[in-house]
Amino acid sequence: MTAPNFHATAGVTEEELEGLPSFMASGGDWSDIASEAEQMAEERIVVNLGPVHPSTHGVLRLLLEMDGEYVREIRGATGFLHTGIEKNMEFRNWTQGVAFVTRMDYVAPFFQEVGYCIGVERLLGIEQDVPPRANMIRVLLMELNRIASHLVAIGSALNELGATTMMTIGFRTREDVLRIFERITGLRMNHEFIRPGGVLEDIPEGTTDYIRELLPDIRKGVTEMLDIVGENPIFKARFQNVGVLSLSALMALGQTGPGLKAAGLPWDVRKSQPYCGYEQYEFDIPTYNQSDAYNRAMVRFDECYQSLRIIYQVLDRLDACEGEPVMVADKKIAWPAQLSIGTDGQGTAPEHVREIMGESMEQLIHHFKLITEGFRVPAGQSFTMVEHAKGVWGCHLVSHGGTRPYRVHVDDPGFHNLQGLSMMAEGGLLADAIVCLASIDPVMGGVDR
Repeated sequence: MTAPNFHATAGVTEEELEGLPSFMASGGDWSDIASEAEQMAEERIVVNLGPVHPSTHGVLRLLLEMDGEYVREIRGATGFLHTGIEKNMEFRNWTQGVAFVTRMDYVAPFFQEVGYCIGVERLLGIEQDVPPRANMIRVLLMELNRIASHLVAIGSALNELGATTMMTIGFRTREDVLRIFERITGLRMNHEFIRPGGVLEDIPEGTTDYIRELLPDIRKGVTEMLDIVGENPIFKARFQNVGVLSLSALMALGQTGPGLKAAGLPWDVRKSQPYCGYEQYEFDIPTYNQSDAYNRAMVRFDECYQSLRIIYQVLDRLDACEGEPVMVADKKIAWPAQLSIGTDGQGTAPEHVREIMGESMEQLIHHFKLITEGFRVPAGQSFTMVEHAKGVWGCHLVSHGGTRPYRVHVDDPGFHNLQGLSMMAEGGLLADAIVCLASIDPVMGGVDR
């Protein structure tokens, strides 16, 4: 039925009424009207997702242009955690730089510490002089950190979808890893334990046995999480074929890590360009046939098991070389640290203080100059890559021959991986955009720096 023309005439004079447009309202089947409205619709809603913590471990803002429940365009706004780390490092000596890089991706700090220190060692020309035991400790800490990072990635992703149990299991298991870190470094995070030339201190007595006692519980936690979701139909429905990126797209965007391995490319710097003696360990690179949210999670599970495999090998090697040095012999570079690990964290060992303050003036002078001024690094530049939990982490160092870096620039894998969010999420549902973001696992401290 067609209704007559009508006007909204309240408070309008006849003269004004003549200039107003007329509207025709006609009836019809609702499905036809809805279909026509969908075809003709031009108005979209812009939704701000954040700046909050939607599976990002930091503050990220997403601008989503929505057409109903569908994401038509998504734009990320970074920079909320920008701390000027790279610029600050130009005003600190080379050793103090470790205190900055460890605070970038604070969920996986040891990868940054190792990558930065290898870069300094290359500039100094002492990379081959780093004691084998120091490299073993570095590998041990990095592989434990890989497990901890993946547990946070998987647990927080499932928590965003309402599976809080997964997060509690993940964080409970991660606590065992952090207990190991605290025993070795005195701290749960921001360790500053890896130093140019080696590591700060040898691992405390009995640590290898302590780690072996905890590893079965860590494996149990990873397996428990995998058993809950591996074949869970709800998990599969929400993650399979969601956030798919082809191998060519991943390569074009410069993405690495679990996303690239899920697409079938076994690219891993530990195998292709070994460092810290990784060529001496037996482990496999997990791959799948499609880079979707489900397979990215499965790669992380598999990498946890491979890290456990490496850790057991490292522990055996550490037992066999107990008492060997963990720092280069050159006292002009070796940090003069003789620490003790107390209940309140790291502290200089009383015996060392007694010696340099009361028995050896030469050691005291050397200690003072090396800590306040630092060592000089020959002019040049280096670029280092390590296999971070989230992909390939790169560090470009430039020296002008002084005690401080001329330039430090970090290539964080989370920043590259975030570039694929629009390709993953556009055209899909809003609910799937959260899954896509969680499957990237960005830590904004590393992305923003």
